[in-house]
This record gives sequence, C-alpha cells and structure tokens, in this order.
Amino acid sequence: MSRPTGILALGLIATSALVAAGPCDIYSSGGTPCVAAHSTTRALYSAYSGSLYQIKRSSDSATKNIAPLSAGGVANAATQDSFCSGTSCVISTIYDQSGKGNHLTQAPPGGAAKGPAAGGYDNLADATAAPVHLNGQKAYGVFIAPGMGYRNNAASGTATGDAAEGIYAIFDGTHYNGGCCFDYGNAETSSDDTGAGHMEAIYFGTIKVWGSGAGSGPWIMADLENGLFSGYNPGNNPADPTINYRFTTAIVKGESNQWAIRGGNAATGALSTFYSGVRPSGYNPMHKEGAIILGTGGDNSDGAQGTFYEGVMTSGYPSDATENSVQANIVAARYTT
Repeated sequence: MSRPTGILALGLIATSALVAAGPCDIYSSGGTPCVAAHSTTRALYSAYSGSLYQIKRSSDSATKNIAPLSAGGVANAATQDSFCSGTSCVISTIYDQSGKGNHLTQAPPGGAAKGPAAGGYDNLADATAAPVHLNGQKAYGVFIAPGMGYRNNAASGTATGDAAEGIYAIFDGTHYNGGCCFDYGNAETSSDDTGAGHMEAIYFGTIKVWGSGAGSGPWIMADLENGLFSGYNPGNNPADPTINYRFTTAIVKGESNQWAIRGGNAATGALSTFYSGVRPSGYNPMHKEGAIILGTGGDNSDGAQGTFYEGVMTSGYPSDATENSVQANIVAARYTT
C-alpha cells in the first residue's frame, strides 16, 4: 500500500491523536481544561505517569503510591497486591492528575449532626473492595460505605461563585442507597451547609427527600445544597430515568443560569441528556465555594454508599460534543468486572 498523502494522511494523524488522548486531553481540546482529575483505575491524560493514589497498610502504617503501568495507562494493581499481601490496606490519598494539587484525602468533621462518622474524620475506603478490569488489566475502584469520605477544602482553580464548570464521574450503578449523600464535585470550604447554591456536585442514589426521577432509582441528580435536583423543579423530573448500569457515566455541568444532567452506560453506547435548562428558583446566581468532595454531602453527611472509579472537574462549561468524545474514550477503556 502506498504511503498516505494529503487529506487522508491528516485524517489518519487526527484519528491516531484522538485514540491516544485521555479524557482530560479531550476536555482541553474542547476549551474546558480539567482543574481536578481523580482516578484509582487509570491515567486521565495520555502523558500522565505520576501517582494515581496512595495506599496505607494496616500492619505497619506504611504507605505506597500506585502509578499507571505506563504513561496514560491502567493502574499497576500488582504493586498494590504485593504491598498489601498478608494484611489490609486503605486508600489514603487520591491524587489530582491535573497538576493543580487538588488531591483528595480523609474528609474532616463537618456540620452534619448525624451519620456513622458524625463529629469525627470519615473512614477511608478499603483498597481492595472494588476490583475491576480495564481492557483486561486489573485495577481497583473506591468503594465507599456509610461513614467513609474524601475531601479537599483548599482546592485550586475550581469554579467559585457563578463561574462555569463541568463534572463527570464513573460509578458502579449497582452500589447505592438512600442515604445522604454520595456526591462527587464542588462543595463548601467549611464542611458545613452555607446555603442554597453553595454546592454543585453529582449525586447518585435513591434518596427522595428533595427530588427524584422516573421509577425507583437510582438517579443521577445535582446536589446544589439544600436540595438534590433532577431538573428545574425541586420535585420529580420524569425525564431523569432510573439508571443502574454496572458502569455508569454521570455528568453535571453548570454556568450562569444554565445547567444540565447527562448520563449513560460507561461500557457501551452514547450519552443522553436528562435535563438542560435554567437554574431552579433561588439558585441563580450560584455561590459555589470550590472545595471537592467524594462520597459525602457538603456538610459531611456521610450516610451514603457508592463506588467511584474516575472523575474530573473542568474550568468552563463543556460542550455536549466534548462530553460525547469523553464518553467514547470511557467506552474504549473497556471497564469490566
């Protein structure tokens, strides 16, 4: 076969670059770069080869950083297995791959008056409780049980006030409950409820106190503080479906008087939009504070459960087209049990 020339050659180069790109490379190309990128399963940039997460061994409290097998690749689960052999380990830090230092560590006490860890630091996740494979390679997710949670109250570069942002996460769509609140995203810097609009995070679960979607759940909703929203109204949005794929892609994004919920099967297919429109009454403008939470509510309500594999926060409101490309990358990662 002759060497490709002209437009064909450019097309092949572009295709190759797209295949090699990670989710955060795709967001950057779309003009909405990642300002936080967390995953215990893989690198989220094609060139990232640094630490993904840190584990702590119960036998001697020693710690070990786990990196991808190669730049842009899947986590080196064999290193974890060797380090934790004969004892148990917890995930002590989930590193931020964006370069902004927005690492997630043990969530501190918050304003929540009740919950398994009320009044104290949250528990850390068992490092081996969520085994998974990506393209046939073993990795581990973050298995959150009630009383567990991670947080960064001094994050850098995340959206504050009414600034625009995008958030996506991959969850285990079969691991959830009706507790408050299994969240990933933007929260208060004080670990306390400071009012409506001071949060913008993805929620996943079946709690119906503030809102719900179609069926019995679980639903992807937005935790905007003092309310979990499935759409404009604080009640039911029938267009927000029960979504319980084993690997579920969940998206919440927001800008000035506009926000959206999107989701889909992280193992196959495209994203769907469950809500896109104006902010609920009392939530325009927003008052985001820029802290990052995983597994808890903004005031450290820690009665929820769920499993997290990867997620990012962006600067700017990502286009649907950019998110569709990220979804294609996620599907290509081939998450399987």
